[in-house]
Amino acid sequence: MTVRPFVPWPDKRLRTAAAPVDEITDDIHALWADMVETMDAMPGVGLAAPQIGVMLQVAVVDATPDRSRRILLANPTVLTASDEVEAGTEASPNLPGVHAEIVRPKAVTVRFLNAQGVIDRRDFEGLEARSVQHQIDHLAGRMYFDNLGRVKRDMLIRKARKSR
Repeated sequence: MTVRPFVPWPDKRLRTAAAPVDEITDDIHALWADMVETMDAMPGVGLAAPQIGVMLQVAVVDATPDRSRRILLANPTVLTASDEVEAGTEASPNLPGVHAEIVRPKAVTVRFLNAQGVIDRRDFEGLEARSVQHQIDHLAGRMYFDNLGRVKRDMLIRKARKSR
């Protein structure tokens, strides 16, 4: 397992939709292992493959304080989202030094390929739901700040550039 470096914003890969995974191979398992190691080395609770320059629809999430509930996802898609929303702080190691309050559905149902290569369906709530949605955005070539209005988004990007 290896801690991988993050692609820095505004690298074009962060704005490019990742390719779907056809099957779960040893290479995908190795990628997940590296991603878990990388996620554990940062303060965040999830990581999408494009964040480390791998353009595949692969993500990992673990929102538990003791990192005891690893969720490995390939090709995740939100099937349903709750009407109830909540605001929460989001950030990205690809654009360090800034964060923003983002409003997202409090709960989602997601379909994905699991580690055994089987299509799975799972309900997520709270921080886990937020992280899964955040990772799905990355897989679609979106950053968390794309959920902000233009003025707030532009201010955040200017602040990030100044802090470099």
